[in-house]
Amino acid sequence: MYQAQLERVNMAFIAAIVAVATIGGFMFGYDSGVINGTQDGLERAFDLSKLGTGLNVGAILVGCAAGAFIAGRLADRLGRRNVMMIAAVLFLLSALAAGAAGSSAVFIIARLIGGIGVGAASVLSPVYISEVTPAHIRGRLSSVQQIMIITGLTGAFVANYALAHSAGGSTAPFWLGYPAWRWMFWMQVIPAAVYFLALLFIPESPRFLVVRGRIAEAEAVLARLFGPQEARRKVEEIRASLAADHHKPKLSDLLDKSTGRVRRIVWAGIGIAIFQQLVGINIVFYYGAVLWQSVGFSENDALKINILSGTLSILACLVTVGLIDRIGRKPLLLIGSAGMAVTLGTMAACFATAGFVDGSLHLSDQVGLIALIAANLYVIFFNLSWGPVMWVMLGEMFPNQIRGSGLAVSGFAQWIANFAISVSFPALAAGVGLPVTYGFYALSAFASFFFVRAMVNETRGRELEDMEG
Repeated sequence: MYQAQLERVNMAFIAAIVAVATIGGFMFGYDSGVINGTQDGLERAFDLSKLGTGLNVGAILVGCAAGAFIAGRLADRLGRRNVMMIAAVLFLLSALAAGAAGSSAVFIIARLIGGIGVGAASVLSPVYISEVTPAHIRGRLSSVQQIMIITGLTGAFVANYALAHSAGGSTAPFWLGYPAWRWMFWMQVIPAAVYFLALLFIPESPRFLVVRGRIAEAEAVLARLFGPQEARRKVEEIRASLAADHHKPKLSDLLDKSTGRVRRIVWAGIGIAIFQQLVGINIVFYYGAVLWQSVGFSENDALKINILSGTLSILACLVTVGLIDRIGRKPLLLIGSAGMAVTLGTMAACFATAGFVDGSLHLSDQVGLIALIAANLYVIFFNLSWGPVMWVMLGEMFPNQIRGSGLAVSGFAQWIANFAISVSFPALAAGVGLPVTYGFYALSAFASFFFVRAMVNETRGRELEDMEG
């Protein structure tokens, strides 16, 4: 059956669309990861305290929360593609302004602008992909989003390492006399421009077009994707899914009309989004260089470890691409929760043995190796499961009528949790210590296992029009 379905599908066109849409994932990863390796430059340039460093690093996340919330609703009005183009412009402006910032306030504003773009891309790329791909391969194509996020992160790590290595340090002068850390932000201009230009060549989501009454346009897009006969059938499916209770999408759709309470599917989406952050993954991505330096690694070695983590993340995501449409979303989430709980617990135990050398935290060679292995296994488990699967599920789990609104609140919750975890890390690490901090992340991973068992329904192989809420 799958082979027959594939013969009707224009895979070349779908692959091109997915490739363009996932550049948003690359930008999401690059803009998020570029901060890793620039903290020394920020602290020196703006004379920051630990809390100040946390605020400058976490500023992007406030913008992300706003961007995710606004984008989900705005995409129901302007379209998925148009809002992604706005996000591309915001990436470009943010890169230029962050690199040129002369004060912490200007830098924070620049990162807020970039954050709005990241938030928009984070929710719209997966939903756009889910709305233009066949159900039987939707999971693996949507998973490409996470590969691109990690590729963006790794690209930022590689660029940061190359710039710091060439200049002799992240704070050393580089081209035109500007320190290397400023060029780390300016390098983002290149992929941002590519993203904007590429978006000009892909169509609008056919499901959005049907919702807006632009039936002929929707059928034309679907005909290119699946052939004329299948296009007519899918248009009727989409219209039927909306006919029972179709009106202009609004936030109140998230409430169950019979009880007046938030729908269970919405709580499931919010929970998945929050737990993805409570396990602390972005501490590795945002503070990896600082973390490994704090336990005895040099800046050069710490930046190399970032690249290793990024590479392992991409490999883990490739495994997910092969598994997600075979074994399903829920089993992968459960495997990831169990694996992260164990590896995070191991890291907490390792940090508990650290001592102080010349006023700095230090791990013994043997324990440091165990912590490094556990950290990279943790990254593998995350990117085998919660990393890609959360974005896949948020893009497909909501019924058509509430997809934009469901994404808005879930994306908002995800980025608020990200902000809370990321901004609190420097103070927590200095205050209660790394063992307690990582112990909390391990406990969150443990709790996420039971949340998935109780609240998450499998979506593998189901058409978007068949999703129930």
